Amino acid sequence: MTPLRIATRKSPLALWQAEYVADCLRDKGVTTELVPLVSSGDTDMRPIDGTRQVGLFTKRIQQALLNDEADIAVHSLKDLPTEHDPRLVLAAVPERETVHDSLVSPTALTFEDLPTGSRVGTGSRRRAAQLLNQRPDLQILPIRGNVQTRLSKLEAGEFDAIILAEAGIVRLEMHNLPRTQFSLSEMLPAPGQGALGIEVRSNDDAVAAVSLLDHPPTRAAITAERQLLASLHGGCLAPIAALAVATQAHLKLNAIVLSQDGTERLDEHHELPLDGRSMLETANKAAELAADSLLHRGAAALINAQR
Repeated sequence: MTPLRIATRKSPLALWQAEYVADCLRDKGVTTELVPLVSSGDTDMRPIDGTRQVGLFTKRIQQALLNDEADIAVHSLKDLPTEHDPRLVLAAVPERETVHDSLVSPTALTFEDLPTGSRVGTGSRRRAAQLLNQRPDLQILPIRGNVQTRLSKLEAGEFDAIILAEAGIVRLEMHNLPRTQFSLSEMLPAPGQGALGIEVRSNDDAVAAVSLLDHPPTRAAITAERQLLASLHGGCLAPIAALAVATQAHLKLNAIVLSQDGTERLDEHHELPLDGRSMLETANKAAELAADSLLHRGAAALINAQR
């Protein structure tokens, strides 16, 4: 059997994700090989802002599928644009890792213990807006690069603290990294955070093999989050946070839209029973209700102000 080719970026975290998927497929009797690639997001270190396109980290990997350089693309779902390409299908969403963000600093300071005026590095408008909403005294500074690059900048004294997704820290087994987790009330995650998305060509035989890795509750949760993002026309760069949790009985969705300076904040919460509907139907309904409410309350103006 010809091995399925897995396209991946070359960063340590991206390689971990690809190797994880390869291991899972191997457990299902599917052989694979890695195809390391470089994305524009890996080489362009300018701050990400409204003039930059979404998909910096994913387009090269998707193009590898379309060019038949690879059969499988592994993404961090929070980086994957919500616009659907009919030539590709999200064949599986494995079980999610932790969704929390962590504050990394030399002495593992908590958020509330950060001294006034501390320099906090983040490349995320979502994180920056939530920080400023609660601590307008902080200096929020842009930072780019993979996890190792960001940590080197912290060690060099460019920042007093930086923010990293806890999922990446766990996956890279950086258990001794000095950090404190934000609570979900302090920092709601990005849509899709902590989840992987496995894409293949829509008409490819790989769909059947890859779909064995799908975790229905995780797929339902990220469907709600990503559909909300799509309905708000937010893209990956807007200060929108969302977290859904699916159980056998209910689906809960929490969402926040903020102004860039954090002074304006819209919170939304919906909890829907399944009532005989599928998880995905319930997820889409929750996203529709949340998006309609947020748009009615002025979310579009907050989002469009950042473009």
